[in-house]
Amino acid sequence: MKYKFINKNQTNKKLIVFFNGWGMNETPIEHLKKDGFDVLFIYDYRNFDFDFSVFDFKSYEKKYLIAWSMGVYVSNKFFDIFKDFDKKVAINGTGSIIDNNFGIPRRIYDITIKLFDETSLLKFINNMFDGQKPDNITITRSFEELKQELISIKNLEIEDKIIFDRAIISNEDKIVPTKNQIAYFTQKNTPYQLVQSGHCPFQRYEGWQELC
Repeated sequence: MKYKFINKNQTNKKLIVFFNGWGMNETPIEHLKKDGFDVLFIYDYRNFDFDFSVFDFKSYEKKYLIAWSMGVYVSNKFFDIFKDFDKKVAINGTGSIIDNNFGIPRRIYDITIKLFDETSLLKFINNMFDGQKPDNITITRSFEELKQELISIKNLEIEDKIIFDRAIISNEDKIVPTKNQIAYFTQKNTPYQLVQSGHCPFQRYEGWQELC
């Protein structure tokens, strides 16, 4: 795992820890207005060696976990860090991300790894944006890195612990089926909001405050 602050100011008293989706960089979210938030961006799930103790989270008055797609699942590995955050929001992902009923069906995930090539990557990108990929969205990670990340996430076995305060679910999600997300958060008694979007919904928002 890797990190970067995409906004950091000593006067900010609010923090967002954002767990990115598989294979993506910060371009899907770089347009979001920061509005006084420090934003810690977590990405690259080829390994899960990460020490959150290097960050002084206690200095913030308000702390938020926002996780997207595969990041919803991966964030569970660090449950002890986030359990006392003020709010935890899941976006188009679940704590059972590879699951026939609550996530991406296992057969589809396995086929994606087995047949992963440039053609399937392009198909994934088109599906993620429901065929309307914004021009500013780029995939900068190498092809081999992306495949390694898929395998790494599949091999990650963690307990589904985080109880999210709310979920945002796209009604046209072609990556993590909408009905599976609804089933997952229903059985968790988690309030959810359905939005008109594909798997990557961030273009419909102007700032981070709308997601908190």
